[in-house]
Amino acid sequence: MGVSTAPPPPTASKTPQKQHLEAVGAYQYVLTFLFMGPFSSLLVFILLFTSLWSFAVLYLVWLYVDWDTPNQGGRRSEWMRNQAIWRQLRDYYPVKLVKTAELPPDRNYVLGAHPHGVMCTGFLCNFSTESNGFSQLFPGLRPWLAVLAGLFYLPVYRDYIMSFGLRPVSRQSLDFILSQPQLGQAVVIMVGGAHEALYSVPGEHCLTLRKRKGFVRLALRHGASLVPVYSFGENDIFRLKAFATGSWQHRCQLTFKKLMGFSPCIFWGRSLFSATSWGLLPFAVPITTVVGRPIPVPQRLHPTEEEVNHYHELYMMALEKLFEEHKESCGVPASTCLTLI
Repeated sequence: MGVSTAPPPPTASKTPQKQHLEAVGAYQYVLTFLFMGPFSSLLVFILLFTSLWSFAVLYLVWLYVDWDTPNQGGRRSEWMRNQAIWRQLRDYYPVKLVKTAELPPDRNYVLGAHPHGVMCTGFLCNFSTESNGFSQLFPGLRPWLAVLAGLFYLPVYRDYIMSFGLRPVSRQSLDFILSQPQLGQAVVIMVGGAHEALYSVPGEHCLTLRKRKGFVRLALRHGASLVPVYSFGENDIFRLKAFATGSWQHRCQLTFKKLMGFSPCIFWGRSLFSATSWGLLPFAVPITTVVGRPIPVPQRLHPTEEEVNHYHELYMMALEKLFEEHKESCGVPASTCLTLI
């Protein structure tokens, strides 16, 4: 078993300056996650009615020409993935990456990432940046984190997230990646998606998985091995207001998700200036992302339902085993069980 290198210093040994830098690293991720997309869209629109309208028009022309890029490989930037701010984000919680088995680069992989959490912090840190040395821990693999396709409709923000290797979670986009002649492509899919974010309650481990089989079909079409991934602590960095299933609030969340593609959640963290006040700074709870053993999958251009169900069942069993093997070492009580819905 391998663990990401360069562990953060213990909290007691951190200088005030280091603690402040870590808080800034965590806070900037929250702000960009929540506000950069709407703000950049609004900014482009406002510029159209100012003396700088030509810049907005030029960008919109560029956006039209570049529209299909997210589905055709995107523009990944190793410079962005290696920025120092991501190491501060890593150290704030801290975030760790654990390897349980070799993933040879002579094949492709579909990694199922669980749980979604509120902001997918562990997955972005481990797969979309090099803060935990993914390329050293898994040499030859090229990770691609698949996210909500609607994010790539937002001007400027789409270019920002593409630079980390984020891709739309659409058939066209994922088929393009796994059809490349160069092997070692690793598509990371948050299987539970926005619906699972509604269950991101601290201390609970509830996954939306039993009816989610699209990622298995994707793996079968391309003969890509399935790999279960579990991020312990992902649900614990924010407090979440969970509404009872069937309540009018919960029905509103589901209706909004059907219309917009994501679920609105009521969540909160701590204040940037005080640990006892509420705010948007996440709680500094360790996040440990454990990458499981690969499940070999044959290539079937037109997989049958029996084949899909078979490998989906194998995947669920492997995920439950991964959870049981690592939960106690990651601070989860031995009596806690994984719930699949």
